[in-house]
Amino acid sequence: MIAIHNIEKVSFEANCMTLQMDGEALILHLDKLSPKLLKANKIEREGYKISPSGYGIHWPLIDEDISIEAMLKNRK
Repeated sequence: MIAIHNIEKVSFEANCMTLQMDGEALILHLDKLSPKLLKANKIEREGYKISPSGYGIHWPLIDEDISIEAMLKNRK
């Protein structure tokens, strides 16, 4: 069964992404999570779409999809 999460906010600072989810903040290092996001500019990073089911996040400008489960494995 796929877990459903409540993704509240995604933000970036330097080479880290903060994922506000299920009432908690997860800090993720982009060099471990996604080479595409690491190289992306501000507009590309901020142009994300959260899947309606809460399964993951999609960045259409860089064609990147990351599941919440993958993010949880890479948290700080």
